[in-house]
Amino acid sequence: MTTRRHALGDLLRRTAARHPAKTAVVYGGLRQSYADLDLAVNRTANALAARGVGKGDRFAVLSHNNHAFVVAYFALARLGAISVPINFMLGPGEVAYILEHSGATGMLVEEALLPVAEAAVSPQVRVRGVIGSADGWESFEDWTASGDASEPEVDIADDDPIQLMYTSGTESRPKGAMLSSRGLIAQYVTCVVDGEMSHHDVEAHALPLYHCAQLHCFLTPGIYLGATNIILPAPTPAAILATIEGERVTKLFCPPTVWIGLLRHPDFDRRDLSSLRKGYYGASIMPVEVLKELSVRLPDVRLFNFYGQTEMAPVATILGPDEQLTRLGSAGRAALNVETRIVDDEDRPVPPGVVGEIVHRSPHAMLGYWNDPAKTAEAFRGGWFHSGDLGVMDADGYLSVVDRKKDMIKSGGENVASREVEEAVYEHPAVAEAAVFGVPDERWIEAVTAAVVLREGAKLTEGELIAFLRERLAAFKTPKRVAFVSALPKNASGKVLKRELRDAF
Repeated sequence: MTTRRHALGDLLRRTAARHPAKTAVVYGGLRQSYADLDLAVNRTANALAARGVGKGDRFAVLSHNNHAFVVAYFALARLGAISVPINFMLGPGEVAYILEHSGATGMLVEEALLPVAEAAVSPQVRVRGVIGSADGWESFEDWTASGDASEPEVDIADDDPIQLMYTSGTESRPKGAMLSSRGLIAQYVTCVVDGEMSHHDVEAHALPLYHCAQLHCFLTPGIYLGATNIILPAPTPAAILATIEGERVTKLFCPPTVWIGLLRHPDFDRRDLSSLRKGYYGASIMPVEVLKELSVRLPDVRLFNFYGQTEMAPVATILGPDEQLTRLGSAGRAALNVETRIVDDEDRPVPPGVVGEIVHRSPHAMLGYWNDPAKTAEAFRGGWFHSGDLGVMDADGYLSVVDRKKDMIKSGGENVASREVEEAVYEHPAVAEAAVFGVPDERWIEAVTAAVVLREGAKLTEGELIAFLRERLAAFKTPKRVAFVSALPKNASGKVLKRELRDAF
């Protein structure tokens, strides 16, 4: 019933009523108020409805960060349609798989990505819009610029699926996590309260909006609150630093790889970053040495670690600003609306200090995997969501993530956590970035291997680094091989693709 409804599409309308004249979105030269953003969303929703898009229909969006992405995201929510954001780094075959698996009947694509989209679409995708212009595709600008600006009347329940967020594909095929308004809004409340968010925030959104971290931890909570949201097309260090200075940005999320890129960029010390008050990291584990450097070079910034995954929409645990240096390496404690525990292979809780699988119970959790009841049942067995991450919890409830189950290296009959080795590698002053993984080996079964990016101008040999690590690690944990590379392979959300490193070596 609409009287009590609390759905994703309602959030923008309520903010527009509270802060109609306030700047909602900045993208390039565009500065749009909440009232105008709300009207653009309604026009787009009505244009889509006129083309047959309705409740429950899957509608894919393939685009870099831009204003159109934001408008389409909320327009689809207003219709009760299920948005399907797609990773813009995927090839035609991978995009085709998601379109087919989701059953998408509509698609919005950025003009620059049209070659991929046109190679991927099938006749089932009957509504086709383009951000830009192209033969055979309707202009998104036409959908949003004019027409009926009244809000569509659609009966949407809080636990109807509202988005299919495909996992990042670290496995062979991505799975579609079904997210609902109820789950997402519970997660937004957690982010707002535990992340100290406010309508006074001015935030730069540089990481991909197709990914749950930027979209659901930062952009949508910002719009929910009435903050000002600056959309950047890509996480380019120079552009991020210039935006912080030019827009007086107060709040920024980056995965560790991007924070490292900012610290290493010459503009870091040339730009005025004094407006920045809150910094967030997640998506992968922050090296302790980098965290210490951030605390020194941005002493007035309150840092937060958000840990979770797509299926949790995504936050599960949070480490707050006052704990960053006293709980080095920790992912924090269960967030506001979450319960977290560690279990063994039989799903029995383990005592503090014992490594096991991290599981959660929370309204954040996805409804399940799209068209995959077997994997859904496996993930939710025993009434808890099974993360696939290995961790250990101390007596105070603070979680340390040991590794992904699949990233644990089995070397010479011993388990080696890649993260522990990476932390030791980062202690060397010549190292900018590092990733540790296992490669098949006749003697060791898996040999611990490190791929290392050196700081600009630094020199280091394989023998020197291995000798350095022998002083810090047990012999079985010390890498058998070190490869110096110019860059680590990453996906668009900043995660290091260890699968590609294993394949390459």
